[in-house]
Amino acid sequence: MGLVVQGLDLARSGKTVLHGVDLSLAPGRITALLGANGAGKSSLVLAIAGALPATSGEITLDGRSIRGLRPEAIRASGLAAVPEGHQVLNELSVEDNLKVAGSHLPRAEMRSAIDVALGTFPELRERLQARSGNLSGGQQQMVALAQAIIAKPRYLLADELSFGLAPVVVARLVPVLQELAARGVGVLLIEQFTHIALKIADAVYVMERGRICFSGEPRQLIDNPAILHSAYLA
Repeated sequence: MGLVVQGLDLARSGKTVLHGVDLSLAPGRITALLGANGAGKSSLVLAIAGALPATSGEITLDGRSIRGLRPEAIRASGLAAVPEGHQVLNELSVEDNLKVAGSHLPRAEMRSAIDVALGTFPELRERLQARSGNLSGGQQQMVALAQAIIAKPRYLLADELSFGLAPVVVARLVPVLQELAARGVGVLLIEQFTHIALKIADAVYVMERGRICFSGEPRQLIDNPAILHSAYLA
């Protein structure tokens, strides 16, 4: 069981950006993926989610291959992704964004899923009719996470959740990931603030120039910061 990446290679614009990446994500656990900008973290997320075609290797979700599937088929298999940059449908209202996320569900089930998401982010209730493009960055990230919750994923990929957000907003979002993990969701967290990731993660990977250079427990990196220092200076 779990999300397993084995020997994954990926090329973008003729340049190999992922080299034989191995990574696993277990249900009910938060796994952090760290590394400098340009290390290949977001490319890995896009490859897992089906947005970029891998050159070689394998991606399995609970024992079933998902490599080569279309993104919507991967989402239907139980994997949701929150891409970097608060990506919401700016022209639509908050409510319509949430409905789009639940459009694959029967109407009653969709309404129930939206109610659950709004229970997680009650701040959005008073902004349901607001144009999503007019929201603050933190509110847009709440919408993006709410969309993922509505999809009822077994696995969630959260790419740079804190990007461009004030610490107080980040402190509001992080417990949501912990709550999802407590419900049994496997969470892959790509995070620029290493202290946040190491505080909440059960396992951690470090990526350097498209390769995994470390995998283990957060305590190992806390006790040996030279590993992270080397990766971020590479």
